[in-house]
Amino acid sequence: MISSIRGDVLHVGIDHAVVEVSGFGLHVSATPKTLADLHRGSEARLHTSFVPRQDDAPLLFGFSELSERVIFTTLVSISGIGPKMALAVLAVHTPHEVHQAIAESDTDAFTRVPGIGKKTAQRILLELAGKLVIDPPAPTAAAPAEPEVAVQVREALVSLGWTEKDARTAVEKLLAAQPELITADVSTVLRQALRSLGGAR
Repeated sequence: MISSIRGDVLHVGIDHAVVEVSGFGLHVSATPKTLADLHRGSEARLHTSFVPRQDDAPLLFGFSELSERVIFTTLVSISGIGPKMALAVLAVHTPHEVHQAIAESDTDAFTRVPGIGKKTAQRILLELAGKLVIDPPAPTAAAPAEPEVAVQVREALVSLGWTEKDARTAVEKLLAAQPELITADVSTVLRQALRSLGGAR
């Protein structure tokens, strides 16, 4: 899986950009927000999702924020939701707005996305509620920052097929039980997290 890329921007189109990585120009489909942050000749650093297709060339999607990629990969895991529809959701809504729609069971938020009807919106709400970690209400005081090792291990678990919710829960429980792992390297914490998950998905 190609989880991220970094390289010079060769071209920015309406729905994609071309990023040069190790001499290769990669066609990266992206949301209008991500494309607005890219400029020809500048360096791009994108979180990516690689989508293979049986009867056509594979597609590479890029996101300026990790939260966008998490929502995208979760959406395309839903039966009947393709990458174009998932990208359309992120073109209409920010990750925070998606989380808010799920928390409020707001089907209208998803029917505002072209191509999504009421039944599909209801199915998206049901599926995402079971797979995404929904943003809690804003705290009155600043919450402690999540350790960098926790962020990297959680991202690795999601790329290996676990849901964001399961990955976050596993990492939080592991670090609560063994706080000394906060200063350990990513590979060590990842191995421990995989053992605690026991291969279950």
